[in-house]
Amino acid sequence: MRNVSRLAFLAVPVALSLLTGCETGGVLTSGRGRAYHVVAYKPHDPSNVRVKLSTGSQTVYVMEGDRLLMAAQANVGRAGAGTPTGHFSIINKDKTKRRVSEPDAGYPMAYWCEFAPAYGFHEGFVWSSPRTHGCVRLHREAAARLYALVRIGTPVDIASSEPEDAKYASTVMRIDQSKDPDPPRSLLMSPAWFKDPPGPLLVDQ
Repeated sequence: MRNVSRLAFLAVPVALSLLTGCETGGVLTSGRGRAYHVVAYKPHDPSNVRVKLSTGSQTVYVMEGDRLLMAAQANVGRAGAGTPTGHFSIINKDKTKRRVSEPDAGYPMAYWCEFAPAYGFHEGFVWSSPRTHGCVRLHREAAARLYALVRIGTPVDIASSEPEDAKYASTVMRIDQSKDPDPPRSLLMSPAWFKDPPGPLLVDQ
């Protein structure tokens, strides 16, 4: 939307990727001249995966028990349209979801992982400050990997802070795409928009 040890994997240079927000899309860089990349580990037991979102630090953590599978910056709801807090679960997944309402009907909301009616994690512009209408926007690098890690029924915990903040939040690469340009509408409306980022989505550890 326009308007370390084991955590070294969270910030490594890679090729630039494209992505959209709730309404429009843009070229996603780190905001510091570096490309953005996220690595996620394969779970040993997918039934033990849990998503935890800290709205205060705007960070999403995917955990398998005490094992961190992925940590990435998120963009949450702004004042008056906050991201709901509480205990949820993934109720729907749709890699090729598009916005159905105006304005900007048809714009991609790729890697949609719905945790409450009309609220979900999806690919989109990531701002440094809360900006969404309540959904949780992630860079394509993170959105694709979250989509691969969760399944219908995966628990989702959302709170103003999470215990993982103290250990991991400061290590997560931060980006600000508030001034990134929109890609051509022809690209946004193309099926090619939903192509996965390069490389394996999940890696062994």
